[in-house]
Amino acid sequence: MQFTNPSLLLLRNEEELIANNILVINHPRDGFLRELKALNPNSAIHAFSFDFADHTHANNIAGVSSHVGHQLPALQNCDLVIYYYPKSKPEAQMVFDNIRSLSTDETRLLVVGDNKGGVKSAEKQLKEHSEHCYKLESAKHCILYEFNQLTSNPNFELDRYVQEFTVRIADTEFTAASLPGVFNHGKLDAGTKLLLESTTLPYKGKVLDFGCGAGIITCYSLLKSPTLKFTCLDVNALALYATQKTLALNGFDATLLLSDGLSELNGKFNLILSNPPFHTGISTDYGIAEQFLQNIKRFMEAKSTIQLVANSFLKYPPILEAQFSQFETVNKNTKFAVYKAQ
Repeated sequence: MQFTNPSLLLLRNEEELIANNILVINHPRDGFLRELKALNPNSAIHAFSFDFADHTHANNIAGVSSHVGHQLPALQNCDLVIYYYPKSKPEAQMVFDNIRSLSTDETRLLVVGDNKGGVKSAEKQLKEHSEHCYKLESAKHCILYEFNQLTSNPNFELDRYVQEFTVRIADTEFTAASLPGVFNHGKLDAGTKLLLESTTLPYKGKVLDFGCGAGIITCYSLLKSPTLKFTCLDVNALALYATQKTLALNGFDATLLLSDGLSELNGKFNLILSNPPFHTGISTDYGIAEQFLQNIKRFMEAKSTIQLVANSFLKYPPILEAQFSQFETVNKNTKFAVYKAQ
């Protein structure tokens, strides 16, 4: 199996990977966890991710306990934490604070990441919260740091990182909640705004919000048509937590579903709304959208509709044409296009 560059850098320093109780955070879907277990055959190895697809990958590795959720599992006596630095610096700061809530004087923290992903910020973010910081190695366009004697943070509360903000779309205004690491954290993105301005909602029916993020699509739709029954699906547990907060702020309920694509979905829907993800890490990835559009039809009732928004430069028309007999471009500007298919 091909390894990511951060994993290769870690494995070049395998003497640093030996411990008794290890937690790996934000791990990639490569062979690193298997190699880590081979290096530590008698140790407890835990893997954690906000991402359900990462969790599914780790859950299939013998000797590894996989966890998924909106905050780290309450593990005891971790003597080694390995953290793959994310593309969101605010998310990294939140996770560092969470790591300090379960660390002891014996905990070593290894932080690895791609230079382009902002890993150099780790030094500044942990400067006041660790006794020692070492740059163990820089190679393969990545850096590996070690931090130890972390300052304890026993009062970590995720809700302190929730950011509320006002959403305005045409004549509709409401409050939404978000968290670091959630798509377009703390603001309404222009693509979602264009989608909602271009969507005609039915009076009733079952609706799927695919890639729900902070729940903006669902909340706006329920304000316009309160009898709709929504299922909010996302691969990211932080997104579902933010959606739950957004709905609660506005007095709404919906079914929340943590899923890798459509893997955990059941039932059929009259309408599917989506601003689908097109990134894996920092790279453009059409695979998510292709799989979604290829498989969504079996979850659609007769005469049901799918409406989605995408960056104009993305090649969605050929994908839609391959999966649906007909589709139309409902709205378009210099940055985004809204598509509709039945």
